[in-house]
Amino acid sequence: MDVRMVWLQWLARHDRVRDALPAVPLVVAAAAATAVGESSWHEPHWTAAAWTAVSCLPLVVRSRWPLPVALVTLAASLTQMAFASHIALAPAAGLVALYTLATLGSRRTAWIVGIAAAVAITGVHAATHAESLVGGAGLLRFDFAIAATALGRAVRSRRDHLAAARARVKRAENMQEQEARRRVTEERVRIARDLHDVVAHHITLVNAQAGVAHHLMRANPEQAYEALAHIKDNSRAALDELRATVGLLRQPDDAPGTRAPIPRLADLDALAGGFRASGLSVRVTSTGVPAPQAPATELTAYRIIQEALTNTHKHASATRAAVILDYGPHALRVTVTDDGRPGVPKGEGTGHGLMGMHERAAAIGGTVTAGPRLEGGFQVVADLPLSLAPAPV
Repeated sequence: MDVRMVWLQWLARHDRVRDALPAVPLVVAAAAATAVGESSWHEPHWTAAAWTAVSCLPLVVRSRWPLPVALVTLAASLTQMAFASHIALAPAAGLVALYTLATLGSRRTAWIVGIAAAVAITGVHAATHAESLVGGAGLLRFDFAIAATALGRAVRSRRDHLAAARARVKRAENMQEQEARRRVTEERVRIARDLHDVVAHHITLVNAQAGVAHHLMRANPEQAYEALAHIKDNSRAALDELRATVGLLRQPDDAPGTRAPIPRLADLDALAGGFRASGLSVRVTSTGVPAPQAPATELTAYRIIQEALTNTHKHASATRAAVILDYGPHALRVTVTDDGRPGVPKGEGTGHGLMGMHERAAAIGGTVTAGPRLEGGFQVVADLPLSLAPAPV
C-alpha cells in the first residue's frame, strides 16, 4: 500500500493529532519571524512563540467544536495584539480556526464569524499601531480572515459536491442491482410456472391413462393398448416441453450439445486449454490431499472457476490467471486470481456473473468472496464443503 495512503488513514483514525498538526509550523514560523531584524538575525522572541503555542492549544479539538475553538483562538489573538503589540504577529491560529469553522459549520455562521473577526483584527491592529483602518497592514489582516473563510467554504462546497456525486453513483448502482435481481426473480418465477404447468398437466394425464390401462389390461386389452399409446405420446410431449423450457436457461453462446456429461474438476485442464488458446495463460495447481467430494461440489467448483475465468478473459484485460484448489479436511477452497488492471469492474454485461457464483455456492452451503487485490488484478475465493449434509425428511 502507498505510504501516503497509510499516513492519511492513520490521521483519519487519530483526529486530534490531525487537528493539532498546523500548530507545529505556526510556532516555528512565529519564532522565525521574530528573529529577523532590519539588517541581521537575532535571538527569537520566545514569548511570542510561547503565546502562539498557547493560542494553538484549542486547535486540538477544532473538528469537534469548530465554533467555540474559533471564538477562543480569535479572542487569544486579539488579546495578544492589544496588550503585546510589539510581538503580535498575524493571528494564524485564529485563521486556522476560521477555516475549520467554514469547512464544518453552516455557511451563515462561517461568514458572520469570519467578517466579524476580520473587522475586529483590523480595528485592533489599527488602534495598537496608530494606523488607519484602511492602511496596508490592516487591510492585509482583513484579507487574511476573509480568505481563510472563503477557502474553507470552497473546500466544503467541493466535498459536498463529491459526496453528492458518490451518493448518486451509489443510488444508480443499487437501482441497477435491484433491477437485475428483479429480472432474475421474474424469469425464475416464469420458468417455474412453465415447469409446473408442463409437469402437472402431462403427469396428471399419464397417471390417469396408466390407471385406465391397469384396469383394462385383462378385461379389454385393445383399449388398454390405446391407453398405453396415449401415455407414450404424453410422456414424449412432456419431455419436449421440458427440454424447450429448460433451454430458456441456456446462454446464447452455449454449445449445442445437450447430452454432455456433468463437468468435473478433472476437466479443468481442458477448460484451461480453451482459455490458453484464446490468449489467456491459465495455471492450475492443487494443494493439500485431494479427497472425495460430492458431485454437486465438483460441479459448483467447476462452474465458479469457469465464470471467473470468463470474466477475466472478457473484462479484466488480463494476460495471466491462476487457479488454486486447496483441499482441507472438510472443505475445498477455490481461488482464482488474475493480473488485470486495478479498478476494472468484473462481470459486466448481464450483471449476473458474480451473483450466480454466490447463489451456486450458497445452494450447497458454501460461500464466495470476490474483489480487487491491493497489488492489482481481481480475486475470487470460494469455500465449498466436500460433503453435503443430508436433506431433512
